[in-house]
Amino acid sequence: MTYAAETENVAKVVDIVRASAPGFTPKFGLVLGSGLGDLAHEVKDATRIPYADLPGLPIPSASGHAGELVLGRLAGVDAAVFAGRGHYYEHGNPREMAVAVRALSHLGAGVLVLTNAAGSLRPEVGPGKPMLITDHIAYSGLNPMIGTPGDARFVNLVDAYDPGLRDLARAAAAETGIALAEGVYMWFSGPAFETPAEIRMARIVGADAVGMSTVPEVVMARAEGLKVAAISMITNLGAGMTGRGLSHEETKAEAAKGSANFKTLLRAFVARIGAAGGSRLPD
Repeated sequence: MTYAAETENVAKVVDIVRASAPGFTPKFGLVLGSGLGDLAHEVKDATRIPYADLPGLPIPSASGHAGELVLGRLAGVDAAVFAGRGHYYEHGNPREMAVAVRALSHLGAGVLVLTNAAGSLRPEVGPGKPMLITDHIAYSGLNPMIGTPGDARFVNLVDAYDPGLRDLARAAAAETGIALAEGVYMWFSGPAFETPAEIRMARIVGADAVGMSTVPEVVMARAEGLKVAAISMITNLGAGMTGRGLSHEETKAEAAKGSANFKTLLRAFVARIGAAGGSRLPD
């Protein structure tokens, strides 16, 4: 898809959302990762729009990703919840979520919260635990801004994961009594899992978790001026750390086991985003 065609789709999506939910302005957007999609069922006064009805949004092929935009109130805050995402590994396009991210910005949101399932590189941060992402390493070598026009493609990624939002996440963890690890997320393209050698390398260069998503959305969101926070649900230890293999079924199963605490943390975090002003969060 050309950038011009993408821009046309952004305008169409914005029009569809405004027609479907008149007067609705989300304070933030939330992308739900593998095994976390059932949080979308908690949205109150919901308007649900399948991705298939939104031009340019991906139809997820990975199991555990519903492919639906849910508009309404989550934890008392007006939200645009993306139940499922497109991944680079599905079609070879790092801009799979570009229309979604850009439309969110055009709808008036100022914050994007991303979630994912990830593999931990730290034995003490095992399956079922949440990890607040503080920075990332784009090991894939891909960048979603390649081919986009103008100087906006030169995105500043210092504090890409907003310090103020990170403070709110920490406060939410303290409030709920949920231990929240923190660390650097390393993006591999997938869909094959990492090798034990790649995991050893990732640990050496400073990664704390690995996964197959999120980084493209962060870059595109920052290009749009959105403030970003991201939290991983740890579903496994990295390849070679346990003596057994990895599977997507394990990822989904472990995400489901840890989802109760994860959802509790997210609710408290979202409520604090709302209390802090949502799209009016200070710099």
